[in-house]
Amino acid sequence: MLVIAAMLAASVLPARAEDYYKGKTITIINSTGAGDSYGLIARAVARAMPKYLPGSPTMVVQDMPGGGNLVATNHLYNVAAKDGAVIGTINNAMPLFQILDGRGVRFDARKFNWIGSTGYYNSVAMIWSTAGIRTVQDLYTKEVVLGGTGPGSSIVIFPTVMNNVLGTKFKIVNGYSSAADVSLAMERGEVQSRTGSYMDLLSQRPQWMSEKKVNIVVQIGPKPDKALPDVPMLTDLAKNDEQRAILKLIGSPIALGRPYLTPPGVPPEIVAILREGFAASMKDPGFLADMEKMHIPVDPISGEDVAASVNEALSAPPAVIEKARAAMEAPGEPAKK
Repeated sequence: MLVIAAMLAASVLPARAEDYYKGKTITIINSTGAGDSYGLIARAVARAMPKYLPGSPTMVVQDMPGGGNLVATNHLYNVAAKDGAVIGTINNAMPLFQILDGRGVRFDARKFNWIGSTGYYNSVAMIWSTAGIRTVQDLYTKEVVLGGTGPGSSIVIFPTVMNNVLGTKFKIVNGYSSAADVSLAMERGEVQSRTGSYMDLLSQRPQWMSEKKVNIVVQIGPKPDKALPDVPMLTDLAKNDEQRAILKLIGSPIALGRPYLTPPGVPPEIVAILREGFAASMKDPGFLADMEKMHIPVDPISGEDVAASVNEALSAPPAVIEKARAAMEAPGEPAKK
């Protein structure tokens, strides 16, 4: 049986031949909508990466939003092809959601093959200017309606934990299909706030800042963004060491940036090829030009380092995980359609 299994494996493992991907198509499954940074970056990767893969395959992007990013993540783990024909980019909160909540999770983030990341960008809580919230302190006394895509998304995780740990008063309305839909809901006046990447805000809706339509009240990430020197970090709001540990764990997904992966079971030789191709595409002049046009900085993270960050977060002390899990208990309300 072992001999037969080895022969079958050898039949699908790629030689480092120049034509492995010749005539093939690679699909990038994006767990978010087409209009946010994940989708924009995925399309830039699809234009640049094929030239750095043996055989120069065609590469296309398939957006698969839904369930707070669970639909795509579960699909990548359980359904997607394991021959290098499918890679994915998923919301960076998904590994943490696995241990903090777990509703609908049919994956183990440790078993994904992480290819790399384009770099991390701090998330922020942004409040529509008419909501009457000027600083994070106002959130302790005044309710503000926040739009969300589902419990597995950082859009919902961050404000939920802020409510439960710090005592803020976000009223979370779930059910929007993508982060872009939440932004449209803010413009229509359906909701008053959202969390999301500061870089996304500058690249997709710069007028929100230039016209002072939103107030940034808190930022989440490994370190403060230089452009937001007066905006407190989430961990700065902790009142004790226990709260600080919880908030640090909650903010850990930011260090993953916009990560790329393959399903578990993809042969190591294919994973190595994809990691090398992804790393090379991060230096591609065309890719860098695309990023510059969209005002998206590039600071690549290797697949090995992404995997290490995932494993570190999932290996947090059980007591901290339990307290962070308890902080996720408040559900959001269904979105009004």
